[in-house]
Amino acid sequence: MKESNKNIQKLTKEHLSKEPLTAKNKKDDPDLAKLAKRIRALRIEKGYSNADFFAYENNITRTQYNRYENGENIKYTSLMKLIRAFGLTPSEFFSEGFD
Repeated sequence: MKESNKNIQKLTKEHLSKEPLTAKNKKDDPDLAKLAKRIRALRIEKGYSNADFFAYENNITRTQYNRYENGENIKYTSLMKLIRAFGLTPSEFFSEGFD
């Protein structure tokens, strides 16, 4: 199995299946912070300076999308929808910004 696939599985198992994090401890999860940073960077890279417009264009509620960029937990199915909205595969998505 490729290293990137192992990283995806690790992230999926450890972070996408957890209960939502509280406001107090979500900032302490470095993987969710990396995920949020990657999501924001890709939105900007796609030419969307406005997060609300990106959410609208991709049929994601504004509130939910803002949670993703703020480092809150994300369901696997929502993450996959987001990855497709960026026009990427999971391997491409996780190829930058994750150790």
